[in-house]
Amino acid sequence: MLTSSLALSPFTRRTTASLAIVAGLLLGAPPMGHATSANDVVITGRVVDVRGRALFGAGVGIEAIALQVGVNESGVYTMTVPARHRGKTLILRARIFGYAPQVRSVKLDSDTIVIDFQLRQDVNRLSQVVVTNGKGAAAASLYNGPQGFSTGAPLYEHSRDLGGESYARITENSFRSPRVAPRSTFGVDVDRASYSNVRRIIKADHQRPPVDAVRIEELINYFPYAYAEPRGEHPIAIRTDVAAAPWAPDHLLVRVGLQTRAIDLTEAPANNLVFLIDVSGSMSSADKLPLLQQALAMLVEQLREQDRVAIVVYAGASGLVLPATSGAEKMRILAAIDRLHPGGSTAGAEGLQLAYKVARKNFIPDGNNRVILATDGDFNVGVTDNAELERMITQRREEGTALTVLGFGAGNIQDDRMEMLARIGNGNYAYIDSRLEARKVLVHELGGTLVTVAKDVKLQVEFNPALVAGYRLLGYENRLLNDEDFKDDKKDAGDMGAGHSVTALYEIIPVGSRDAAQVKLPDSLRYVLVARPEPRSTGELMYVKVRYKQPTDSVSVPMEHAVPNRVAEADEDFRFAQAVAAFGMVLRQSEHKGSATPEMALELANGAVGRDSRGYREDFVELVSAYGRLPRR
Repeated sequence: MLTSSLALSPFTRRTTASLAIVAGLLLGAPPMGHATSANDVVITGRVVDVRGRALFGAGVGIEAIALQVGVNESGVYTMTVPARHRGKTLILRARIFGYAPQVRSVKLDSDTIVIDFQLRQDVNRLSQVVVTNGKGAAAASLYNGPQGFSTGAPLYEHSRDLGGESYARITENSFRSPRVAPRSTFGVDVDRASYSNVRRIIKADHQRPPVDAVRIEELINYFPYAYAEPRGEHPIAIRTDVAAAPWAPDHLLVRVGLQTRAIDLTEAPANNLVFLIDVSGSMSSADKLPLLQQALAMLVEQLREQDRVAIVVYAGASGLVLPATSGAEKMRILAAIDRLHPGGSTAGAEGLQLAYKVARKNFIPDGNNRVILATDGDFNVGVTDNAELERMITQRREEGTALTVLGFGAGNIQDDRMEMLARIGNGNYAYIDSRLEARKVLVHELGGTLVTVAKDVKLQVEFNPALVAGYRLLGYENRLLNDEDFKDDKKDAGDMGAGHSVTALYEIIPVGSRDAAQVKLPDSLRYVLVARPEPRSTGELMYVKVRYKQPTDSVSVPMEHAVPNRVAEADEDFRFAQAVAAFGMVLRQSEHKGSATPEMALELANGAVGRDSRGYREDFVELVSAYGRLPRR
């Protein structure tokens, strides 16, 4: 069962004061704020269900003035509004887990005002969600977990049928010779959806994920690393490290890290956000629309007065349920989110057209104009052709409106389509499997999600054939570019947001290694003689080049960084990245995994948890352990 403190509204849980209120009520003490001074306004009343029964543990709040109290055993609440607000009209909101929230408008024109609430039970909010404690036992509710972090994924008695889910096929990168292909070029990727989706499949659905659900670069990039922020003129800093590859000791592993500068979000450009919300029948389960509503409520909490939010829904037909509204009107926005209910088939493309229209109508020059699509990916009515969707999204992107995609639920996840939409739309793709994942994406990483500081970021690495017999990029298969695309400013690539980092790992077979003979070389040409002079041994293992554009520019800016042939012991961050990469190769059943096993990944991760204030790395340790408990095939 959920405790009374967890049953309060999200904004009630934000402050220790509100927790103190609940504690006082549990002990029978009078509510905080009950003492009044002259001209203060006292608001009191009861919160009950449709049968008149007290809803102990409910929360009542006025978000606009950050005031909230709890409800006692009799269903009674009392709050005192400071005199400076007398005469204003404010919004009261009552909420408790398992019931549809309710709002009331109140004009503070009397010394005492009585406002009662009658909440109606909502079956979509009643599905309790629990997690495991890493040992197979139920450990906590949706909101709890080790070190403050939890997957929050549903724990089902039986594995669910995931046959309706679709993933784009990935052809894994193989080793290439720098004598034939001296450069490796790709567009950066800051998505992390694959990790949380894989976590859901393993920990909630108790299954081994499909190999194509595993994008190794997204697993690695799910975790923050201690890269130094840029100090010079560029918004990106480059970091490189060289160490031995744990799964192939004769090989080297090179880490290339990019880091952008974090910003003060209070000074960020204004946001013009259009939430495009899937309310089709497929969104009815607890891990879909109800979780989505909680996730969007977290994002709303971060909005400022200059920000604008609109809500478009789609299910059979699309519609505007909230016109562009100031971020200061949080109660109005939250009330619109709370009124959403699932039903009908999915007309996703029609909703997307309306969302873009609303975004264009409220366009903010030099601001962040973005459509945020939240769905399980089931586009089954309307425009379903990927090429047509791509053309529409590309046009809107070029007009200045980005597209971010949030995926929810299980059973019919269209991961391939959602990843494609976000990639084409210059946005991010995240998979939300829990309330805590929503907080990670929409609160802790909000700057990177909404504020672009470098667009069309491309990375190109040139390998020294005097030292490198073969190289292989781990992941990024769907981000690969032709070498000539690197300087082509018309070629789209990934964007980096404020405070974002990107990590790429290259596995290298050194010259002289016994594995050098395994690197495939093409047959000689019949008509062209290709001269291959002996390469210069400069002491550089490889050379890293980055190109990016400022958010409002169309011409890219170059950066360069030489990587010396110097092998060192991997630091804690690098060892943890190695653990994630090893586990990813096991999940993908990679032909290049060498001696990598879940046990190796677990040992590496356990030795590199380090300072893990939000519990992300400990969660990975639990994930690998959970994988080890799955039935053998």
